[in-house]
Amino acid sequence: MDTSSSAHGAGSAASSSSSQSSNRWKYEVFLSFRGEDTRNTFTDHLFIALRNAGINTFIDNQLTRGENIQSELDQEIKGSRIAVIVFSKEYAESRWCLRELSKIMRCLKDQEGKIVCPIFYDVDPSQVRKQEDSFGEAFQKHETAEDPNEVKQWREDLKASADLGGWNLKTTADGYTFLFTSNFISPCFIKFHRDFLSLIL
Repeated sequence: MDTSSSAHGAGSAASSSSSQSSNRWKYEVFLSFRGEDTRNTFTDHLFIALRNAGINTFIDNQLTRGENIQSELDQEIKGSRIAVIVFSKEYAESRWCLRELSKIMRCLKDQEGKIVCPIFYDVDPSQVRKQEDSFGEAFQKHETAEDPNEVKQWREDLKASADLGGWNLKTTADGYTFLFTSNFISPCFIKFHRDFLSLIL
């Protein structure tokens, strides 16, 4: 056996695999959130923390005006390694957010290597899982105005996403947004970023 040739072949295969990995994801993180609840507070802090850590993050103000927004969002979700879902009190009020969530959960099933990280901002995971309180009120409206099959899927996806665990702001950092983003979120994603780079370089 020509060991040098074999080693070269293995190296080429590894290089090819690394190249595919680096080209697979357009973004490292996709942020799903209800803008009216958190855009100018928590999500803004989170986005800046990720950006400052050198992590390529998609936020919806990067959408191309005039394009099919739903189609573009679906593509960005599919092209992101990690989906971070910021659950806030009025998250379920938005059909846009719920459609994003359903796309994220489909991608979690269909895409190898996809990661979903829920963050519970001013809500308890059980409220999301069981659709109680503000989530229950939102679904009362959706059930009279939206496609019943789609609403059923939203309910299932909310439960499945809450079952993934994640970060509860109230119990992780006593509700302090800056402390949460600087001491918990950033280190987690910095570690991921370094691990990711080690695979593709």
